[in-house]
Amino acid sequence: MKKLINATDSIVTDSLRGMAAAHPEQLRVDLENRVVLRRHPKEEGKVAIVSGGGSGHEPLHGGFVGLGMLDAACAGEIFTSPVPDQIVAATRQVDRGAGVLHLVKNYTGDVMNFEMAAEIVDMESGIKVASVVTNDDVAVEDSLYTAGRRGVGVTVLVEKIAGAAAEEGRALDEVADIASRVNAAGRSMGMALTSCTVPANGKPSFDLPEDEMEIGIGIHGEPGRHREKVAPASEIAERLVSPVLAELPDAAGPDEGVIAFVNGMGGSPLLELYLMYGEVAQRLEDAGVRVARSLVGNYITSLDMAGCSLTLLRADAEMLRLWDAPVSTPGLRWEA
Repeated sequence: MKKLINATDSIVTDSLRGMAAAHPEQLRVDLENRVVLRRHPKEEGKVAIVSGGGSGHEPLHGGFVGLGMLDAACAGEIFTSPVPDQIVAATRQVDRGAGVLHLVKNYTGDVMNFEMAAEIVDMESGIKVASVVTNDDVAVEDSLYTAGRRGVGVTVLVEKIAGAAAEEGRALDEVADIASRVNAAGRSMGMALTSCTVPANGKPSFDLPEDEMEIGIGIHGEPGRHREKVAPASEIAERLVSPVLAELPDAAGPDEGVIAFVNGMGGSPLLELYLMYGEVAQRLEDAGVRVARSLVGNYITSLDMAGCSLTLLRADAEMLRLWDAPVSTPGLRWEA
């Protein structure tokens, strides 16, 4: 194993310290609680949004703290949920008097710890907390980490769209409602060409022969639907597009198209991700699905895993307007 680290037990804190040094105008980092926060908090009276999860998925979640997305992100150990104390600290620090929305990926530890933190905050501080759990992965219903579907790529889209709604000054129940609608309208599936290497383990998390790929992989290296021989990108695109489209909900109103998100798992270059997007786009066109917006790149990774995931969101006009709203974070940025 070759890694750019000092020691395996300090990798998360050292990385957070580097984030703070790299983005001093945007972020501040509470190293004691390992929480990434906005340098300049929202004005009073606006809903704040907190998310978080295990480290190793960067830029998720700390890289999405800033204008138009999150107010804080809690960083757990590698592939391990943040503990309730971290989430409590984050929630208290970002509350601006209008309540706090917790965005939680559907992994057992994350759900349990965010629920516990919400109860503590309500009991001790009286801060109103709402929670939305993302569960968009169509590959499996239950896994080593979850009861029900895993929360994966749609999490980025929820954070962006709900973040824009919160910036507009909407009430907590309204921000939670748009987050829930986005989650319900999105579906994802991923694949891997290689395993990833957790620094503390010093070896690949699972054995994947050179001539095989895993279809339906989880972001922590959980097993997928099946293994098969490595195939051309065109065939891999079909393996992802077909099951995602099969479970994508119909449009609730006028069909505005989809937001198509091809995400890298950390070890595949943009050359390959754009190639994959081209294959995905062709299959969507063949299926009569119009792409309204697209996103390609490494946004929710699995350390150094080679592979990608596909997320499709059946977007309505409101979702597209909020998607287009300004965002300024280390991991995602555009003007209106």
